[in-house]
Amino acid sequence: MSENVVVLGASPKPERYSNKAVTMLMENGYNVIPVHPAVKEVNGISVTADLSEIEDEIHTVTLYVNGMMVEKMADKILAVNPKRVIFNPGTESEAAKQIFLDKGIQVQEACTLVLLRTKQF
Repeated sequence: MSENVVVLGASPKPERYSNKAVTMLMENGYNVIPVHPAVKEVNGISVTADLSEIEDEIHTVTLYVNGMMVEKMADKILAVNPKRVIFNPGTESEAAKQIFLDKGIQVQEACTLVLLRTKQF
């Protein structure tokens, strides 16, 4: 069974890195769960409007929202109980990072696309 990966802030726009992440994760065999409150579909996958709607076991949440938003959403991210959270460039938040580390969640400040390309995901 492939790991479930949440792409928080997924965009239907092909030029956006979050969209590229959805595509590359799918191509690498991951079960992708795009999350965005105002989007219905990304690359043929139905989008979940809110993290609270997710019932599946989540391995990774990869972030594509600004750091202030990550801090505001920390409780919702914790509620899906991920094993890992990836802060992509531009999403960094020391406060949120510490919240996740304090709960025993692995934190990476890295680019999901680079991690996939270099087989480090």
